Amino acid sequence: MVTPRVLITKEAEKVVDELREKYGELMFHQSGGCCDGSQPMCFEKGDFKIGSSDVCLGTIVGCEFWMSKDQFEYWKHTQLEVDVTNGRGSSFSLEIPMGKRFFVKSHLFSEEEAANLSALGYLED
Repeated sequence: MVTPRVLITKEAEKVVDELREKYGELMFHQSGGCCDGSQPMCFEKGDFKIGSSDVCLGTIVGCEFWMSKDQFEYWKHTQLEVDVTNGRGSSFSLEIPMGKRFFVKSHLFSEEEAANLSALGYLED
């Protein structure tokens, strides 16, 4: 069984569904510490410019989840789970006007999980 690198809670999935109804296709990029710290930010697909310095960890509810390769070096041993909480963050993420903000929970991969990780994606230049 393949171990996904990124997951999403049911509560966060509901928020993504609301955002998708309003904005169409979406994407995530894990912030590297700007604005509200390090948090997953949701954008309309294509509104955040992905480049050769980014890596795609997978998809959650049909949305690609990206982060910089440099940051991935710190997170590569962990599985991320996107969740949502009440409260306004100070980022550019689409959920902020709803009075909500996404955040990640993480755990270190077990040896078995690490042996079966999902493939990473890269932008083809």
